[in-house]
Amino acid sequence: MPHRPRKRFGQHFLHDPAVIARIVDAIDPRSDQQLIEIGPGLGAITLPLLHRAGALTVVEIDRDAARTLAERAAALDGLKIVVGDALQTDFCALGGPGCVRIVGNLPYNISTPLLFHLLGQLDCITDMHFMLQKEVVTRMSASPGGKDYGRLTVMLALRCSVEPLFDIGAGAFKPPPRVVSSFVRLRPAPALWNRLQDPHKLETIVRAAFSARRKTLRRGLAGLVTSDAFEHAGIDAGERPQCLSPGQFVDLANACTSGAPGAL
Repeated sequence: MPHRPRKRFGQHFLHDPAVIARIVDAIDPRSDQQLIEIGPGLGAITLPLLHRAGALTVVEIDRDAARTLAERAAALDGLKIVVGDALQTDFCALGGPGCVRIVGNLPYNISTPLLFHLLGQLDCITDMHFMLQKEVVTRMSASPGGKDYGRLTVMLALRCSVEPLFDIGAGAFKPPPRVVSSFVRLRPAPALWNRLQDPHKLETIVRAAFSARRKTLRRGLAGLVTSDAFEHAGIDAGERPQCLSPGQFVDLANACTSGAPGAL
């Protein structure tokens, strides 16, 4: 019996050959690289990647889909199937020594938490290529000042470059989702993160600021950031959070750390 997509896993299986070829070409897998695919489903991208790279590890939460994929790839060497939750996976340990490349068609219902999970493992990641809801990719790559710019934008920009590559229509999937998807490339770019003094302080400030994005920074960050800290960071407390660049959030967090003027 054919494997049916499961709603609880947010499954939409890619089937368009032209889109699959374009995705594989954008990833450009090589035989000397460690590739890990998240959510391979029935192997639409898995099998072409395996042909190009010669070896591939996949993480699939659906045991039935993993079994079907194993059957489809039975004649091929080099495929390692890990049945488990990507949100609980240590990709550095899974990839072994050296850097890994992460690819996947991420379920819409876990895409944002999974991105944050992967941010904590960038030390072992060379790049990441994902299919995501276009709305999410728009937020990932937004510029300061707009409605799409928010917590996700800032936290990614502190550690990665985000490059939207192309859109993918709903007809490329079975069943077709109700949204347009986008294919995006992320590469570690930690310059801003490396000058951060206290990551926890920054995460707290960014979360609080965008939880009250209609308020000024002075009001939204009351109790977290003093007037002296705003002044030391060179930031107008009358601005709203979406007006601050990722670098300005770093400046503000650093101004609030122990020993800095205005620290709490």
